[in-house]
Amino acid sequence: MPSLHLLDNAALAIDASGLISFAGPASEVKPDSLAESTNLHGAVVTPAFIDCHTHAVFAGNRADEFAQRLSGASYAEISAAGGGIMRTARLTQAATEAELVALALPRLLALKADGVAALEIKSGYGLTLDAEAKMLRAAGTAAALAGLEVQRTFLGLHALPAECKSASARAAFVHQVCQQWLPALVEQGLVDAVDAFMEHIAFNASEVRQFFSAAKALNVPIKLHAEQLSNLEGAALAAEFNALSVDHLEYLSARGIKAMRAAKMTAVLLPGAFYCLKEKRVPPVAKLRKAGVPLAVATDLNPGTSPMTSIRLAMHMACMDFGLTLAEALAGTTSNAARALGWKHRGHLIPGQRGDFIAWQIDNVAEIIYWLGAAPAHTIYLSGKSAC
Repeated sequence: MPSLHLLDNAALAIDASGLISFAGPASEVKPDSLAESTNLHGAVVTPAFIDCHTHAVFAGNRADEFAQRLSGASYAEISAAGGGIMRTARLTQAATEAELVALALPRLLALKADGVAALEIKSGYGLTLDAEAKMLRAAGTAAALAGLEVQRTFLGLHALPAECKSASARAAFVHQVCQQWLPALVEQGLVDAVDAFMEHIAFNASEVRQFFSAAKALNVPIKLHAEQLSNLEGAALAAEFNALSVDHLEYLSARGIKAMRAAKMTAVLLPGAFYCLKEKRVPPVAKLRKAGVPLAVATDLNPGTSPMTSIRLAMHMACMDFGLTLAEALAGTTSNAARALGWKHRGHLIPGQRGDFIAWQIDNVAEIIYWLGAAPAHTIYLSGKSAC
């Protein structure tokens, strides 16, 4: 279990390339070795946050479906009636790339204001090659405008297009995604990782295996949505491909936990979707903890099941609903979030990592997660420079 290591009277030194060159007691820093210095006046300093699972690029919203769920409709029922992912796909397909950038930018700036310096953004609402490419380009542009580092993930198996109703059409779609779309997007330099949605309302093990095999052949890192609404042993399948993470995990089995531990994968917890879907079954956090599987926390920012633009709220929910400790929630949005994205250059305040950190004007580190709504006073530093 992670624990907090707080160091009083500490200092960080950032070199000209924006990397941390020193982290430790301020007494060990020689003032004449610094080109310039900033006194943070007793602020609590943490690594900047990483939101390792978002669907931040989309058009429209699904507020009316939220109302339907309040009236008793299930996520599966709404999807079967043409809502859910398919509805967002229709709106996203119709939007221009510039419109998608303009819509995504305020969401990313809200995350940044909450302490996020880097994030993952998935495609998956395009459902055509051109629309998926449009989403991935928009993700890169919006992140650059917001001043955030981004991992662009091709969520190739998210939902079936409406026209793919027959078994043969379904098989043809999966084949096209694996053999045509993925290679084309990789060639365009738009894919940093791939993801799939393995569920009874989405894609089965055979289809996901085809997709992951294609990704492995192209040396593309792998992630998986799994065990959210049922247990299809997606975690065990992902482990076969040495996936970076498996995300959601409410129905994760003992077999899945064992496979994740053996493959050194990260479990990404998404309390926003759990909350919005009014789920009752929580991820097996205690068992994951006992097995030594790293726990990450993310917003799952999306228009249908987690319209959340606060990483701190996700941390608060993970503590309150899933039983994470304060230290686990902080690790889950810093060091373990970096693990979930395969990043080795951020997530800790140690030499060699990016100089991205937050200076909090608080009396107790618990205030970062304690407050609901506006964040405590803080300043974000990116590569050692004040960003907001």
